[in-house]
Amino acid sequence: MKGLTDVFVRRPVLAIVVNLLILVAGVQAIRSLSVRQYPRLELATVTISTVYVGASADLVRGFITTPIERAISAADGIEYIESESTQGISTIRARLRLNFPASDALADISARVNQVRNELPPEAELPTILIEPSDAQIAAMYLSFRSPILEPNQVTDYLVREVQPRLSAIDGVQRADLLGGRAFALRAWLDPQRMASLGVSPSDVSRALADENYLAAVGNTDGALVRVDLTATTDLQSVDQFRRLVVRRDGDTLIRLADVADVQLGSESYDQDVRFAGERAVFMGVWVRPNANALEVIERVRAELALLQADLPVGMEATVAYDSTEYIEDAIREVTRTLLETVLIVVLVITAFLGSLRGSIVPVVAIPLSLIGAVFLMQVLGFTLNLLTLLAIVLSVGLVVDDAIVVVENVERHIREGQTRVQAALLGARELVGPIIAMTITLLAVYVPVGFQGGMTGELFREFAFTLAGAVLISGIVALTLSPVMSSRLVPEKQGRIARAVARAFSAVQRGYGHALDTTLAMRPVVYVVWILIALATIPMFMLSSSELAPEEDQGVVFSSLEVPANASLEQVSAYAGELQHVFEQDPDYHQSFQLTTPGTAFGGMIAAPWQERERDIFAIQGALTPRVSAIAGVRAPLFLPAALPSPGTLPIEFVVSASADHEEIVRYTERLTEIAAQSGEFAFPPISDVRFDEARADIVLDRDQIAAMGVNMGQIGSDLSWMLSGNYVNRFNMAGRSYRVIPQIVRTSRLVPRQLQDIHVTGPNGTLIPLGAIATLQETVEPRTLNRFQQLNSVKLSGVPARSVDAALRVLEEAAAETLPPGYRVDYTGESRQLRQEAGKFLPVLGLALLVIFLVLAAQFDSFRDPFVILAGSVPLALFGALVFTFLHFEGPPGVEFGLTSGWTTTLNIYSQVGLVTLVGLIAKHGILIVEFANDAQREGLSKIEAVKHAAATRLRPILMTTAATIAGHFPLTLVTGPGAEARNSIGLVLVGGMAIGTIFTLFVVPAVYVLIAREHRVRVEEKRREEEPEMGGALLPSPAE
Repeated sequence: MKGLTDVFVRRPVLAIVVNLLILVAGVQAIRSLSVRQYPRLELATVTISTVYVGASADLVRGFITTPIERAISAADGIEYIESESTQGISTIRARLRLNFPASDALADISARVNQVRNELPPEAELPTILIEPSDAQIAAMYLSFRSPILEPNQVTDYLVREVQPRLSAIDGVQRADLLGGRAFALRAWLDPQRMASLGVSPSDVSRALADENYLAAVGNTDGALVRVDLTATTDLQSVDQFRRLVVRRDGDTLIRLADVADVQLGSESYDQDVRFAGERAVFMGVWVRPNANALEVIERVRAELALLQADLPVGMEATVAYDSTEYIEDAIREVTRTLLETVLIVVLVITAFLGSLRGSIVPVVAIPLSLIGAVFLMQVLGFTLNLLTLLAIVLSVGLVVDDAIVVVENVERHIREGQTRVQAALLGARELVGPIIAMTITLLAVYVPVGFQGGMTGELFREFAFTLAGAVLISGIVALTLSPVMSSRLVPEKQGRIARAVARAFSAVQRGYGHALDTTLAMRPVVYVVWILIALATIPMFMLSSSELAPEEDQGVVFSSLEVPANASLEQVSAYAGELQHVFEQDPDYHQSFQLTTPGTAFGGMIAAPWQERERDIFAIQGALTPRVSAIAGVRAPLFLPAALPSPGTLPIEFVVSASADHEEIVRYTERLTEIAAQSGEFAFPPISDVRFDEARADIVLDRDQIAAMGVNMGQIGSDLSWMLSGNYVNRFNMAGRSYRVIPQIVRTSRLVPRQLQDIHVTGPNGTLIPLGAIATLQETVEPRTLNRFQQLNSVKLSGVPARSVDAALRVLEEAAAETLPPGYRVDYTGESRQLRQEAGKFLPVLGLALLVIFLVLAAQFDSFRDPFVILAGSVPLALFGALVFTFLHFEGPPGVEFGLTSGWTTTLNIYSQVGLVTLVGLIAKHGILIVEFANDAQREGLSKIEAVKHAAATRLRPILMTTAATIAGHFPLTLVTGPGAEARNSIGLVLVGGMAIGTIFTLFVVPAVYVLIAREHRVRVEEKRREEEPEMGGALLPSPAE
């Protein structure tokens, strides 16, 4: 094995060819990788939406939600089911298990829904079933279309006919959907007074529309020579034809629809208002196919949009409202800049430590070769170029130079001892074959458990871990093939003035370290006590550190969900939304805004100015907006940021309380939880409940005795009320090649308040009309805005934003629930909170598995179980302690420098910092490998154990300090970066820098002390082996004592 490097030193062309092949393969791979924000995840939600126009929430829950829930509950691949029943609509979301094929789940769920379709009310529309991938809940791009001339339904129709087909046809576009559109519909606005005076009932209108607007497929003639297609004008195709429709005959008098209704071409719904920058608009979302390059696809969309601009109707304006690829592009640009800064800093550090520009070329060349080679491995493994793989490439800069640095330093040492450059390269490389292979395998072994870990962390960081491992693997190959060759040509035989100065400085440091090590080894009991105390301290530091799934990122947008008074109309909600828009516009970093408003709720957001055009990050902007938004009277509008990782949730905290009890009882308990949470100080604002009993409802209480006495049919009354009030459609009509709904409904001025309904008329005996007030009274009650369920149990979800960390806020709710909730109540989580709780217990097993794998690899390498224990026990706890300092304590950073979540020199325990901790295990173990390997060799040469470890520590001090400096220098820029994606890089950078700096200082003294305590005596074994091999000994060789 040690002769491996001799081949390449003696045949330099072979070494060059091997590395050129790596370079060529990597360069061609760069252009073929698709670009995404995150790795592809098979994490989807199947949404079943069923419209039952006019039905109450309780009716929707009982007759639509419950049957469908019961039917799909046994479908394979479902992790949990949650549902929401509101006025007129049922929404059921079946969250699928991670990596379960969404197409299989869709087929299974669709089949089960079809089985219960006949159980649903006939007035309900057919259920709509869609798959929503977790990373596609928000479109890649939103386009805004506005016109001061055209009505919203005209804009919508143009987009459906002209724009939507062209955008959907672009290569890589999955779909282009409208948001806030108002589709055309034939609206018959019924006048109750005119209907009563002319004796026209609602059923007369609906029957006439159904009978006289009939789509007939007639067929064709079938002559001997000629075949002619046939049509029949049984349907109505214009507004005027609908107006002339006869709805009732009174003797010779024909009563037409226009006599009792205002017939016009209107919109299907008027219960939605979408605005862009404060002006009414229609949005179109563009989704990109999962396997497509988002940057290239959106670029094609922009090009097509430029062509569309020339064809738009006069006065219509098209604008890019939101482009998610801008964040990706800026994040990639920031990572690339960080990568260049890192490379430059590492080069400067290496040059400073070696004191030779020629010698520094060797490890510098290893950087691009290793990084480009890693890109080739990414292509082979089917990875994408995303923020995590780019972060892995940045991190690898500080790792891939280590092996080359060790080679150059060892070759230089042999040259100083009098060898020629070729002889020094041969000898130095031979000595390092074992350590380099051990160090490379050690780092590879660290990332294997991360790459194969289950859950969200494993899926997200598989590409990250294997990209890092690939870079380390290539760096090991470069170190064993090209670095010895380059060292034999570039390392100078005579030291220059700078090199001699550096050598003198290192000699002084080495002497000082030698004296300190002598003192330390003379006080070994004290060292052991400190070592054990530090190792034990890592346990409470880890347990008490703040935890979250991932730090929030500056994605350039702030969201807001308006909580408006109960029963608020669209106009009232729009007024509140207008005040929010005014607050947004007053912010100096305001760029654009959007709002989606419906009766009772509104959702909006402010898009901040581009990162390079503002000095404040999004967290500062959010902090400045919060008090001004809170000052809006009569409404609560909490501000929150988009999730840092793909998540099906909305807010970071989503805590579910479920039980078989009714909602009113559950709400009483969750209100108490809300009070406790608000008083804890762990929430940015009191948690929001998704079920509140505050919405007024008017029940039409029918007098059954009176109705029976009059001989009125209850079903007829229900049908009349439904057609007059619900806004359901009868059928469709054709206009310019597209079909649109026909909707009869009484005019709005006749249904402004419940008491007006007493004056409307319904069908009585023999077709006569009777006022509703004669057979019914109105009873006012209070009902919840929504009726929600979780896993088929009634549920209430508390959502919020943490003041410090998600983990701390969840603990408040969990402890309060344990004390407050009675038996039979359950707590659960959705969204980011669920992911955090699912991932919380997985890090320690991964860390333990990484340590076990490294231990076994080192045991095989050293042929000993003691040496791996010395390496790991003497270094890993110390590095973890150094890293956990930054998660456990809160250090304020220097003025003007902010570090993510805590705005200080701290971070949280999140998936990024946890991966950093695992990485530390491999990095810090390399120090122990160098010391133990050389100490063992020194013992075999005749030194005692304590003298051998002193010699090894002093000899390996320079490469240890050089690799540590390169690693810290390579990762330190991550702690200072700002802009898109900075928080994740800050987190992992702080852990690596802190762990390496503090861990290395301790390791230089603790590993030698632990070596003296635990390592075996190699000198004794060498002498025994020598005696056994002497000819006069004879006999069979006895095995050496077992470890």
